[in-house]
Amino acid sequence: MRILGISAHYHDSAAALLSDGVPVCAIQEERLSRRKNDAAFPLAAIEWCLDYGGLDPGELDAVVFYEKPMLKFERILTMALRGFPRSWHSFPRAMKNSLGGKLWVKGLISSQLGVESPRILFAEHHQSHAAAAFLTAPTRRAAILTADGVGEWATLSLGRGSIGGDGAVSLELMRELHFPHSLGMLYSTFTAYLGFPVNEGEYKVMGLASYGKPSFEPQVRRMVRRTADGALALDLSYFEFHESARRSFSDRFVAELGPPRDPLDSIDPATPEGSRYADIAASVQRVLEDILVDLARSLKRETGLEDLCLGGGVALNGCANARIASESGFRNVYVPSAPGDAGCALGAALVADRLHFGQPHRETPDHPYWGPPIDAQELSRIAREDGLELEELPSGSELTDHVARALAQGRIVGWMQGRTELGPRALGNRSILAAPHSSQMRDRLNRGIKYREEFRPFAPAVPVGQAERFFKLPPGGARLGRFMSGVFPVKPEWRDRLAAVTHVDGTARVQTVDPEMAPRFHALLEAYGALTGIPVLLNTSFNLAGEPIVNRAVEGYSTFRRSGIDLLVAGEKVVRKPRAVAVAPEAVA
Repeated sequence: MRILGISAHYHDSAAALLSDGVPVCAIQEERLSRRKNDAAFPLAAIEWCLDYGGLDPGELDAVVFYEKPMLKFERILTMALRGFPRSWHSFPRAMKNSLGGKLWVKGLISSQLGVESPRILFAEHHQSHAAAAFLTAPTRRAAILTADGVGEWATLSLGRGSIGGDGAVSLELMRELHFPHSLGMLYSTFTAYLGFPVNEGEYKVMGLASYGKPSFEPQVRRMVRRTADGALALDLSYFEFHESARRSFSDRFVAELGPPRDPLDSIDPATPEGSRYADIAASVQRVLEDILVDLARSLKRETGLEDLCLGGGVALNGCANARIASESGFRNVYVPSAPGDAGCALGAALVADRLHFGQPHRETPDHPYWGPPIDAQELSRIAREDGLELEELPSGSELTDHVARALAQGRIVGWMQGRTELGPRALGNRSILAAPHSSQMRDRLNRGIKYREEFRPFAPAVPVGQAERFFKLPPGGARLGRFMSGVFPVKPEWRDRLAAVTHVDGTARVQTVDPEMAPRFHALLEAYGALTGIPVLLNTSFNLAGEPIVNRAVEGYSTFRRSGIDLLVAGEKVVRKPRAVAVAPEAVA
């Protein structure tokens, strides 16, 4: 069967194609439209998936949308009526947004793709999250926890999944929490209060939290209480997201914590005001972690299962994931490369295949590389037109040795290989790489390439077999590191020599690189280790601030020319900037 999955209209639109039960391709719309977090109907992503799969829309057995728009509209209308008259000002906008196209998804799909109505299906939002988490993980029985801002009504779900000996799939929903009570909305409200964009800036809150102390924890706990049945409930007097589009926090919230940060103001944790912001971030981070760990422990006791699959945008919180792995009692914690709404395109397709059509389960390849492959010839054409020197190196050790030497000399490398990653992390195919040893490299990346806040950390990549030499991983930690989904302590004896990737609290969001998943990236790490004695590289996403991660070679080249990147590698093609300023070799001792 050929099934197309779609997520759209709120954030991170994407499309995914399944053929005979196995993913063929998937891509976020932003990677093609070049609009970060593009929420539009993902026509470009759909067209690319169909082209890559060699299909016309008429050859699809089903097109599946990742949630049920009528249920979502019911929630929006119900909350508007409950909040009247306070919701009066936001009501027209909410109705316009829903009635303007988001509600009529079936007609939109039919008109854009020419697919007949009976072949258009709908999954539930958290069901799509659960399928994306469980059915792509290397396990056949697992507990499932999904958490985000909100889907239709659900904001958090607890369940279990199983795959029988005959391949029959079961996804059992045990309990769910409904809007407006939401861990995701709690964290997003603090994101907005701290002056960061919602659905994009939550990772900034997590990074800022490491600079603070949880001194506002009592105030945050007054805003969210645990209920007798083990769930949670927000004290809605602190919030306005359920009634207003103007802002998500109330005057009482401000009275409790102080004035919110102006998004245009910079943050310096060394100042009294910056320290207050950091303490507030640390407090909501602590509360989020404690609640998630407790929910996971309860789920472990109830199911007795060894594996846990996490889905939803909250599963991007690497600090919380690491604590769950360490403290919940589960043997393995699995987080997909795209646990948020982009991954729901793949999840929805899997729901249709396994549950709606009852097809037997087939193992999903355990990697994140589902997007377009790099066209190195494109780089050749552009570089020659621009008059830059182009090298082509053999694809074996000569290429990785050459790049490793440049990195050891302090060069910053734009690295483009294979197919684009699905999800928000660059995992070695669309990465900016640098030596991880000095804090000066971190500052150079922030000032000359990423143009971002100084308090945000960079991630290390390390061969999976050597990760425990440098980092304190809990049991199952290497698996969390596969898609850069956990934050772990850097061993004290290595922190000075890994200063560019060690956060202020001594931790790092580690990527553990498997040679079977990313052979060329693994070979590069080993080559760098052979030169320096430390097979670790700084790995950050290949993009500038405010832009999506690059997809094509032309986008990588544009970023290379507009930033402080010294060397660009696409496949076996290597381009250097003319008259590059000499850079001091990285000290590793």
